[in-house]
Amino acid sequence: MRELSLLVCFNSRGTTRSAGALLRKETVTVTIKVKGGTPAGSDTLCRTCSRAHIIKGFRATEEEVFCRNFYIERQIRFSVSECSAYEDKRLANKTAMEEIAWFLTTRTPGRSVGFVSAAQFREMESEAAKAAPRIPTSRR
Repeated sequence: MRELSLLVCFNSRGTTRSAGALLRKETVTVTIKVKGGTPAGSDTLCRTCSRAHIIKGFRATEEEVFCRNFYIERQIRFSVSECSAYEDKRLANKTAMEEIAWFLTTRTPGRSVGFVSAAQFREMESEAAKAAPRIPTSRR
């Protein structure tokens, strides 16, 4: 393995260079990041997976992780970085999104469904008010 050192010259007084500044050498450490390399200090995917069954004890070392993706639950004995069956429990699944979805219907057939501008909305409301029959109120 080769060790690389970099010669660094400091110019502390404008454009004039002193002999001491030119002769000063310093070693600079460079960190190289490898894409797709081993992640440092990352947590297992199982913590945020909806298919994980995690049992924790009182000590930090007392933890068992099981995967419920298989027909019979399997114990996972290592930290998982990638999984083809990973399902993030922090995100809503399709069933949950269908439960909170709005159903848009129209009053009259043939009318388009969706969002409109404020001016178009006022115009549609005034048309609906004109078309609706007025119920007479009794005066006392």
